[in-house]
Amino acid sequence: MSWLDNLAGGPTMEFPFGESVFRDRRRPVPNPANPDRPLPGSWDDVDTITVDGAFVASSSSMGSADATRSDVLTAKSLYCHPASDVKVGDRIRRGSETYYVHARPEADVNPFTGWHPVVEIPLEMSEG
Repeated sequence: MSWLDNLAGGPTMEFPFGESVFRDRRRPVPNPANPDRPLPGSWDDVDTITVDGAFVASSSSMGSADATRSDVLTAKSLYCHPASDVKVGDRIRRGSETYYVHARPEADVNPFTGWHPVVEIPLEMSEG
């Protein structure tokens, strides 16, 4: 494959050993204050899709504690196809781990070739 194959509109990066994760999105409920802007509903009523060929990468963990509580905050990144339907407010499940999308997904484009390999989606998990 030549570098020309990677120009905009060309193939995106795929992970040969990627895994499937689940994306949960709360179904919208009516907003009594503004009918044109529904609110996110309960996590008990979600729309779930499978995101295939994804890769979850470690980022960091940080412990915080005070006199009454101890937390561990874990940050990871989900890398997947740019067309994957994941956005702020969604929940990502991988095995027994559950992460939340609190930051906007970024899909960088190479400024020299226009190559658009993957989207990086910052994830957070809080324990404690």
